[in-house]
Amino acid sequence: MDDKITIIEGPPPTFERVRDGWAIGLNETPTITDVAVARLRTFNGPALVERCHRAWNSHGHMVLEFRNTLGLPEETPILAARSMLTEDGHLLMLWVRRDHFETETQTDSGDESDDLDHHQE
Repeated sequence: MDDKITIIEGPPPTFERVRDGWAIGLNETPTITDVAVARLRTFNGPALVERCHRAWNSHGHMVLEFRNTLGLPEETPILAARSMLTEDGHLLMLWVRRDHFETETQTDSGDESDDLDHHQE
């Protein structure tokens, strides 16, 4: 399937909440969602980024498919993608849309009151 990037093995990805202005601009939706970034090691990052670009250029969408901590399949929309070559191999950075309260790791903005909005009981 060309509309998915699937994590086949390993733990679920860690999503870090993003507060960069350009990334927040990706989040135009009528529902309350967060933009998060996931960093994944991959065999061929540039090919995966190219797949994303082809889907977006044809007005399609891309999703990240993975198993959550309970082992259940989950998907989240991919908003942007970038590949980097590191000493350990290819690193794929995916900016994704997560439902509000779902981001697992949140970046420190220096404003503690802002983090209070993201705790669910």
